[in-house]
Amino acid sequence: MSKIYPIGSGKGGVGKSFIAASLGVLLAKQGKTVVLVDLDLGGSNLHTLLGIKNPKSGIDSFLYKKVKRLEHVAVPTSIPDLFIISSLHCSMEIPNLFYVQKQKIINAIRELPFDYILLDLGSGTNFNTLDFFLTSKEGIFIFTPEPTSIENSFRFIKAAYLRRLKQIIKRHAFTSMVKNAVVGPNNEAIKSPDIIDIVLEHDPDREKFLKDILSEFKFRFIINQFRKNLDAKLGDKIETVCNRHFYSNFEFLGSINYDERVCDAVISKKLFVLKYSYTTSSIELKKIADKITKTEESALLTSRIL
Repeated sequence: MSKIYPIGSGKGGVGKSFIAASLGVLLAKQGKTVVLVDLDLGGSNLHTLLGIKNPKSGIDSFLYKKVKRLEHVAVPTSIPDLFIISSLHCSMEIPNLFYVQKQKIINAIRELPFDYILLDLGSGTNFNTLDFFLTSKEGIFIFTPEPTSIENSFRFIKAAYLRRLKQIIKRHAFTSMVKNAVVGPNNEAIKSPDIIDIVLEHDPDREKFLKDILSEFKFRFIINQFRKNLDAKLGDKIETVCNRHFYSNFEFLGSINYDERVCDAVISKKLFVLKYSYTTSSIELKKIADKITKTEESALLTSRIL
């Protein structure tokens, strides 16, 4: 079964595409089939990080029915078993997807025949980005140690969590009182803790059901551009705070040290984890990739035993 990992961020410039490309390479090096899907609509550049100048086809061909299946526009890279689906040739209006178009892409992603599907999303909390992030029950978000980036990451988490809460309420059998309260006066969205409180007050029999669904979601995060003078326990502290305040699970995957050679690799259109495989940052990325595969292998073994 394919594993889908949407990769998002609350703020641009945190190295999201760099990490997506690096993890794609490292997972493919483990013998896994991997596809990178560039869903940074309107800002596509994942192909450049992979040294591909001009992908011949992409999401546009699928949306406009030039091909029947999304897998048909997966372009092979120079790395065996690693493919990319680009959005480079989509129209300038692509960030404003219609609902039907968005659902078509989401459904097609879930049918892709690869071991790992990594979605490189645009930054921010617009509905398209959040819905792409919620394509899977396991998402990865990236941020840097600066206070502004951390703040935007919490905003991204809250927005994704609220979006998921509202989807659950709308799709399942909750009382009309709860459903009507999902959207506040003047269509202003209420906060996620308030939704939980409303369920507890007006539909207490559904409390366990709601919490059980939320507990199925697992959010992982990576701190990029980490510097030695920072708190080494920052990631663990953020994990603790998130697990304390949300009903879903949060896991800190690791920090990636700041390295000026990342910029050099991007400018030369070389893959950093290959050109500078001996660096601390590359080793940290490899540990994160290993942690991802080991977690999945452990989960698969447990399911077979059960």
